[in-house]
Amino acid sequence: MPSFSKPGFSMSTAESFQPERLQAALRPALASAEAGQGLQVYRAFYGLPEDCEHRLGRLSLGGYELAVQLWLPEKPRATLILLHGYYDHLGLYGHLLRWALEMGFAVLGCDLPGHGLSSGARASIGEFAEYQAVLDGLFIQAAELQLPTPWHLAGQSTGGAILLDYLLTGAPRPEEGQTLLFAPLVRPRAWHWSLLSYRLLRPFAEAIPRRFYANSHDAEFIDFVQNHDPLQPQHLPTAWVGALSRWIPHIEAAPRSTRRPLVIQGQGDMTVDWRHNLGVLQAKFDQPELIILPEARHHLVNERADLRRYYFDRLSQRFS
Repeated sequence: MPSFSKPGFSMSTAESFQPERLQAALRPALASAEAGQGLQVYRAFYGLPEDCEHRLGRLSLGGYELAVQLWLPEKPRATLILLHGYYDHLGLYGHLLRWALEMGFAVLGCDLPGHGLSSGARASIGEFAEYQAVLDGLFIQAAELQLPTPWHLAGQSTGGAILLDYLLTGAPRPEEGQTLLFAPLVRPRAWHWSLLSYRLLRPFAEAIPRRFYANSHDAEFIDFVQNHDPLQPQHLPTAWVGALSRWIPHIEAAPRSTRRPLVIQGQGDMTVDWRHNLGVLQAKFDQPELIILPEARHHLVNERADLRRYYFDRLSQRFS
């Protein structure tokens, strides 16, 4: 069975993990550190850190019930607000969580609408502006919980797109720290063909079957996502593609920013149009720092161990 971040995975754990029951049991807010059996099974199933305080709760926002999570080291010195990628959920981000906790960061994040343990049509969204409301909700949570500043930001793929939108169109916050963009989405690969397909299919289909790709060199991660993860969406909604088609012109027309995010990008990425996207980022920001990984594919937070080690070492040096 897969072990990409799951040293304790077993068939008995898989059989006892019931996402619907855990979702239904979520309590409002994150004020309590109580961890029921459902949360313990969730942590074990996804191999998430167990050596720190971990809270899981529910945030009502914009008609959604979002599953929000907080990890607290003993003496946090800063906070990392984490946004996952399309089709993903926070359960898949154990490697990034461990790095952040080792750096002394509290970590706050949520499953995006239609993903993981959050409500909403699976993998869909009406407009990308709804994602900005989610990020605002996390900022409010961080303030209410009095999480330590600075508040660093990290996003993989669509999570990176959400942060890109915030950096280019949102007002800076006094608590804001550094921003990490892992293979950020601006345009997907072969976007013009995808857009043509969307326009042809839109009158006839609300969704098409999802195609799984080997978007990482970690074979165990790919096997887990494709064959064992019960929280993986199985369809690509045309509504999400439509929302993306309206967001791309918005972001590519956004004014230039003096902010300087750090961008981690693999040159083996077959999910996003990374050459175009890097050009956009370099034009929009004041000399963004780039970490280019020639071999790496798209799912950087779950890439092969040596590739992760390389960029984590670079990030540790930057934050030390």
